[in-house]
Amino acid sequence: MKVLLINGSRKDNGCTFTALNIIAEALKEGGIDSQIFNVGSRIFKGEIEAVVKEAAELIKTCDGLVVGSPVYYASPSGEVVSFLDRFFGIAEADLRYKPACAISTCRRAGNTACLDVLNKYFTYSQMPVVSSRYWNEVHGSTPEQVLQDAEGIQIMKILAKNLTWLIKSIEAGKKSGIEQPKFEEKIFTNFIR
Repeated sequence: MKVLLINGSRKDNGCTFTALNIIAEALKEGGIDSQIFNVGSRIFKGEIEAVVKEAAELIKTCDGLVVGSPVYYASPSGEVVSFLDRFFGIAEADLRYKPACAISTCRRAGNTACLDVLNKYFTYSQMPVVSSRYWNEVHGSTPEQVLQDAEGIQIMKILAKNLTWLIKSIEAGKKSGIEQPKFEEKIFTNFIR
């Protein structure tokens, strides 16, 4: 079992990476492999099509997804939003029914607004959304400061444990004959007459 962790920051080894690494370590303790995939820095360099294609291939062999972003103006990074718009457009069938969660990192505030934007991708694509015991966020301006946020670290670890439990529960359900819901094509209603 494996989880894909998306780093939407322009900094490959910054605060968001630090939080994702805490999750990766906790997943490993639960017997789940993971891979941190840095998309923010590459999209900033103009590599969006290549990054989206790589992520679409990676998610095919994964059982869950974590998307992390720094907070910019109470929103996710523009890079991760651009990535998610394209990624969910081409990989939705491979994302469906896989547990997912979002995390945010910031110096002070804006986290819940950022998480709200990220979580909507999951709910649109029929992905079970995983929570922790508070908002999925850590605080700090540097990786060192993130590691001093004891509450944030606990939240990341509980999030990973909950994600591990849900992935294993879904796998146990499949093995016992419980089928996933049948996919239904979306009905699009237009309110303009």
